This record gives sequence, structure tokens and C-alpha cells, in this order.
Amino acid sequence: MKDSRLDISALDTTAAKTLEIRGLRKTYTMRGGRSVPAVRDFTLSVAPGEFVTLLGPSGCGKTTVLRTLAGLEEPDAGEILLDARAITQLPAHRRRIGLVFQNYALFPHMTVSENVAYSMRIRSAPADATRTEVAAALKAVGLEALGTRLPSQLSGGQQQRVALARALVMKPDLLLFDEPLSNLDAKLRVQVRGELKRLQKQLGTTTIYVTHDQDEAMSLSDRIAVMNAGRVEQVGTPEEIYARPASLFVADFVGQVNALPGRVTGYADGRATIDVLGHRVTLRADRNPPPDVLVLVRPEAVRLSGAGDGAIIAVVEELDYRGDRIEYRIRIGDTMLVAIEAALGRRGRVAPGDRVGVELAEDALHLLPAKMEMPA
Repeated sequence: MKDSRLDISALDTTAAKTLEIRGLRKTYTMRGGRSVPAVRDFTLSVAPGEFVTLLGPSGCGKTTVLRTLAGLEEPDAGEILLDARAITQLPAHRRRIGLVFQNYALFPHMTVSENVAYSMRIRSAPADATRTEVAAALKAVGLEALGTRLPSQLSGGQQQRVALARALVMKPDLLLFDEPLSNLDAKLRVQVRGELKRLQKQLGTTTIYVTHDQDEAMSLSDRIAVMNAGRVEQVGTPEEIYARPASLFVADFVGQVNALPGRVTGYADGRATIDVLGHRVTLRADRNPPPDVLVLVRPEAVRLSGAGDGAIIAVVEELDYRGDRIEYRIRIGDTMLVAIEAALGRRGRVAPGDRVGVELAEDALHLLPAKMEMPA
């Protein structure tokens, strides 16, 4: 689906809706009577046309939230509103919500057009209107020439677009995606997510996307809600989530991080002075931090240099060549760090056992209270 083939002009889209989720709770009763909380007091506001991703590990509750929005699960408590209209008690078929499943859920015996038309037919839409809307939806996703094919005659990327067209044909107030790219290979996944982002922006439909893939979340989202054990740990833009994580769970789940113990020795004019790794750094801090802190350092903020006077001296333990980058595991005293540098920009040959100088990019450091523990 090339850019030139994206065409939503025939789609009679509706105005984007505001979504409000307030205090959502859901508990499952397991065999033997044991209760397992899946979602705990989940609250989220989504602006009209916004693309928000629920990101977290398996079992964190993100799919349960999505199924509750779709009307496939009934919450134990909480409220869901679209443009201030409560839909919590509405059955799924009355919610005007488009849902794209992880496995696409296409009927193998139906053609592409018949799959897209299915949701309209079960709602007894007139035949003429169904044909018109199906044609418009297929054109929007670049599949107008493949309407007579069966799903087995399509690639994985094309099947994903059929599932999207089936969601679009209902002119949904809300688009929901449940890990829709997980069945695609890595290269196709990158291509399709770019197409999906462009189409969503053109449509302007309010969208909730569920994934455990950090790269997907970072590249697709206007904002990300990181979930852990049924709760929201942090909501923010991709940059906020990555550069200023609210907890060690967020920092560790979204990318790699070095968490270094530090001691605050001064604070003035919005900047804190920290002793870390036997050296002193100064970084921006919104408020006076507690005496004992953790200094969060992303691997790309650990810069390697010559082992000259005044440098933090490290010993290279391992290195891993990744094509576009090199990942180093280095030891400073009893502390192990991960450092990453672009393969094209590497200083020269560095081998395990070599001594190197280390510099921490102060503008990329972030503080958390030391009492926080790394996630298990």
C-alpha cells in the first residue's frame, strides 16, 4: 500500500470522538475460586483523533481494557464515555467501534469483499449501500483490485489491510487494534505500521492500539500508556516515556537503561549536582531530589573515549556487533554498564579487555529516588 494508493476520499468518515475511561476495574475468577485482578482503577483521557497505545508485558491487562472498550467484556466497575455519552452498558453491536484482531479473524471461505461486507450485512444494511461502502473501504487501504480473492490468496500484509477495511466500513467512532502486526515478519511489520500510521492520520479516527512491542508503540503513537499489573504506570508522549520515565519499570521496559546509585551533593537554580561512579555530574532537576538517587542512563548516552587523565576508566567485557550499531558491556569497578555507539562512527578497534574512557551525556540523564527497585 504505497502512499499514492491511500485514498479516503470516498469514505464518509464521522467526526473524531473524545474517549474517557474512568476507574475501570476487572477481576477474573479462576478455577478453584481464586480471584485475579486484570485491570485496577484504569483511567485515561483520549483527545479526538489521537492515537494512544497501551503498552506492557503479557498479562498486564491491556487486552482486557481493549475488550472492555469493544463491549466484549463487562467491567466490574468504572465508566466508558464517547463524547460524554456513556457506552459502558451498551452491547458491542451498538457501540460503532471498529476492532482489528491479532489473527485478523477473516472467514477463509469468503472473498475479500464478502469479509469486509460481513459487519454491514449482520446489521441488515441495504445491499446498494453495502456495495458502495465496501468499495470505498477497499480503495482506502489499496485493495480495490483484490475484492474477489480469498484470504488464502493474500499476503500477511494484505490480510491485515482486509481486517482494517472491515473495521473502517462501519465508519467507527473508535478504532481498536489488538496487536495486529504480531503475525508479520520484521521487515513487513515496519512497512505496514508506517502505512497504518499515515492512514489513521488521514482518517482522523480516535484510535487505541495494544502491543507489547516498544518499537511499534514509539513509532505509531501520539501518546503511550505503559501498563503493569493492571495499572497505568505512566502516560506520555514517546519522548517523555523514553527520556523521563516515571518509574524503573517504565525505564526498563521501554528500551535499555543503566540505573546507577548516586548521591546528591548540591541543588541550585533547577540543577542538581550528583556524585556517581566516583565522578561529579550536574543535571537538570525540577525539584530538590532526595539525598540518595538512581541516575538513569540510556546506553546511547554512555560515550566511549580514550582512557586519558580525568576520564572515568572502564574495562570492556563484551561487545556485540549489530550492523548499524555496536553494543558494549563495560565494567567500572563493581558496576556493569551497557553502551551503544553507531557502527559507522566508532573510534577504532575496541576488543574485550581494553581500557576505555567513559563520559555520561549529562543532558540525557534522569533521576529517580533510590528507594525504587528494578523490576523482577
